[in-house]
Amino acid sequence: MATTIKLDEWLPRIQKEYLQDFVSKGGSAVKFIIPTNGVETPQLAAGFEKMAAEEGFQYIFVDSANAQIHKVDHLFFGVARQMDWDNLAYEYVQRLLTDKYKLPSSKNDFNIEKIAELNGRDVREMLPLINELLTKHLYRDYQMTQEFRIAMLRLCQHQIDAESVGSELCDVIKSWLKGEKVPVSALKPAIIFQKIGRHNARHMLFSLAHWLRITGANGLIIMLDIARYLQDKRPAEPDGTFYYSTTAVLDCYEVLRQFIDGTDESKYLFILVIAPNEFLNPDNLKRGINAYDALKLRIWDEVYDQVRANPLSSLVRVASI
Repeated sequence: MATTIKLDEWLPRIQKEYLQDFVSKGGSAVKFIIPTNGVETPQLAAGFEKMAAEEGFQYIFVDSANAQIHKVDHLFFGVARQMDWDNLAYEYVQRLLTDKYKLPSSKNDFNIEKIAELNGRDVREMLPLINELLTKHLYRDYQMTQEFRIAMLRLCQHQIDAESVGSELCDVIKSWLKGEKVPVSALKPAIIFQKIGRHNARHMLFSLAHWLRITGANGLIIMLDIARYLQDKRPAEPDGTFYYSTTAVLDCYEVLRQFIDGTDESKYLFILVIAPNEFLNPDNLKRGINAYDALKLRIWDEVYDQVRANPLSSLVRVASI
């Protein structure tokens, strides 16, 4: 049975216990939320976006109508398309160098020539020093998977010296991150030799959460709206959005189960899954939670208080009153 709690009581508890404490200190969690009694998904999403901004988190909303959440690589692409990769690279390089060298005050002047000039060094001397720092602190940061580290290294090198790592290569890397069609041969100059797929996308997502942390954010909040997976009827005319088979529903639940089991592997990551009431319908054996015991056993409260809801439960039902 899902617990029920007022939205204006639940949000502050999550903000205090998770955003201000557990996740910002390196934890990871997955929560399932059922909006009911006057609470709508946009209202819930707006509340979390506001909290994320207040607490210094990167907030991403992914709707199953527009992204195939049951394919973990497509889930990563849905997140990656909303990231400002160039600005993250700039933020990282600036944080890395700020205590060691004098830096230009303007982002437009941020290049190897200006940095060398401000520090009284020759460009040929300055560039190896910066690349050495990037290799030590970024490329050897094994909290991130190798392909992700290499991609971020190239984007950071572009911020320093646009001639050594050109805009064309950076565009290819960003297209690769976003799941756009990129020939593997185009990635070879970046020393990247494989595409993002189901075998590595989950760890790419974990790497992104860590990357956000070291670029200055407190972590990553991803809100997943899985309502479309509970919809069993398709419109007569295609509307350009995704609809799913019962097989895809089970695949989605398996992906979510893997994220729950992977919380010990990830850091600075908070995943919130929004599902409609139909998710809890005991008679919905094809699309509801009862269709996949492996997920149900991880989020269902077998023991609960009949009077007072637990706001920190894995599965909560939120209401306006």
